[in-house]
Amino acid sequence: MKRNKNDNDITFANYRMDVRYDGQNYYGWQRHKDKPTIQGALEHAVTKCLGLRHNVEGSGRTDRGAHATGQVASIRLPEDINEKEVLFNLNDVLEKNIEITSLKKIADSFHARESAMGKRYIYKIWNHPRLPSEMNEKVWYVPERLNVKAMDKACSYFTGTKDFASFAKVPNYKRATSVRIVHSLTLTQEDFLLCFSIIADGFLYKMVRNIVRTLVKVGEGRLNLDDIPRIIDAKSRKAAPGTAPASGLYLDTVFYDKKSMDDAIKTDQTEAI
Repeated sequence: MKRNKNDNDITFANYRMDVRYDGQNYYGWQRHKDKPTIQGALEHAVTKCLGLRHNVEGSGRTDRGAHATGQVASIRLPEDINEKEVLFNLNDVLEKNIEITSLKKIADSFHARESAMGKRYIYKIWNHPRLPSEMNEKVWYVPERLNVKAMDKACSYFTGTKDFASFAKVPNYKRATSVRIVHSLTLTQEDFLLCFSIIADGFLYKMVRNIVRTLVKVGEGRLNLDDIPRIIDAKSRKAAPGTAPASGLYLDTVFYDKKSMDDAIKTDQTEAI
């Protein structure tokens, strides 16, 4: 169903897109000149299928090489589209490593980023000398054995309302504050797969990857638990270790109501080590 992009008689409505993607071949979410990005791929698909050049507004940016199982976006589309048909056509145009899992009309007041109450990121580590080929670029491969119990204990140091300046790479745009509320940070283990789950009201640039690198330093025995408060209190990126690879990072869920976020927090805490 292709439409004339110059047709001023079209009545538009607000739509919510739920998207999952394998980001290893993309330069992150945000449109970036001639580089392949998730936002660019989605907007190109809309243009090809509907003849419209409209912005796809994501709930937030994901890093180059990072993934998503629950990214959310909003976009203006004609109000009379057949949602199932357009969803099928968009996915048919998109590369197989990007999938729109849902497309639904929603209230005009909804905005994927501004309406969000919080998010959950998952970070995956494969902790075994041998990496299965199917996990390449989908986890952080750490072949040396980690102290899982120590990392689990370290998670509690990051929960609550804190200034996370030590764990935020300074981006090329200003931020109002580096204070965030981390509602939950838990660790689960299934065989050799370690998964950190972190739920917060918001995240600073590369905050999750920097926190995970600190936790792995603890697991390597190169940082003590007592070092973590000192690093947080320093409020300086120089005080903290480096950055975990983007390959293990997944935007898992974006929360738009308190109940769903509270339920997710309870689930994470129940399933934790």
